[in-house]
Amino acid sequence: MEPILSKQEIADLLCAINEGRVSTEATAPLQAAKFADAESINLFHITNKNSLQLRIPNFDIILDTFAQNYSISLTNQLQRTFTISRIDIESGTFNDFMTTQKSPGAIGVLNLSPLKYGALFILDQQLSFIMIEIMLGASSELDHLKLDRKLTTIELNILKSIITKGCEDLSRSMRPLRTLNSSLIKVESNSRLVSITDPNAEILVGRFKVQIGNLSGELKILFPIATLEPLRERLKDLLSVRTSQFSEWSQLIINELLEVPATVIAQSGTLTLPLKQVLSFKKGDIIPLDYDPNAPLKVLIENNLKFFARPGVHAGKKAISLTGVYE
Repeated sequence: MEPILSKQEIADLLCAINEGRVSTEATAPLQAAKFADAESINLFHITNKNSLQLRIPNFDIILDTFAQNYSISLTNQLQRTFTISRIDIESGTFNDFMTTQKSPGAIGVLNLSPLKYGALFILDQQLSFIMIEIMLGASSELDHLKLDRKLTTIELNILKSIITKGCEDLSRSMRPLRTLNSSLIKVESNSRLVSITDPNAEILVGRFKVQIGNLSGELKILFPIATLEPLRERLKDLLSVRTSQFSEWSQLIINELLEVPATVIAQSGTLTLPLKQVLSFKKGDIIPLDYDPNAPLKVLIENNLKFFARPGVHAGKKAISLTGVYE
């Protein structure tokens, strides 16, 4: 029995037909001749790649923002002109990706609390050695380095500040979605020591080209899909009008409003008198109030009735106990 295509596989097949990769009009002989030298299409592979990226929409915007922020940070920190541009977003499984990283250079393990699993920040071997040379004061006319060895513990420690800065810029880029308490957990050169999720877990990998003058290298950031799933709905709204509810400015305004001082008055009674009588008041006058001692006090917030309260004493000071809310 032939396998039944899923809805996504059918959508991919229809897309291939619309793009002309699969024809439905040619006769049998012409069809056979036309596709005699054609490459086969693995619909299951296409479905896996497309469905992963469709489940995390607009994530390329976050990665592009990160690239811009990180290039500025490195330029300011190392006093060299850095240009970082996104190459691609890849998808697959964690085990398949890590087995291809034979000489990854420096791998930073990031904690993106409160998101699950965190992320990996990977500098390829060439970029790692370039960064180390620059941080140690190498000339701006530095030639291409072709060192084929693992990074030492000292070299990994030198790169910690660079990766920590990248962690901070990643948090800044994701701030429109969620505030993260991110941090660098450790830096490794052995890919087998950075198992942050299950081997068969789905992942997204952002690939970036880092250019410093005539030198260049590659940076990768790996995210398990489980890390990004809680942000999926907010990523969908990233380009819509509703984005304002996640904006940094709106949260800042809310926080400032909560610190605005307000006048609170516990009112026992009120009295209306003509101005002439008020001006004639003198020491010792008794002014009767329209006030029932058994009735609750009115609590006014900025002259607006909000609560009812009972008077009393607490820790030797006059106090009120709220008994109700004015509807």
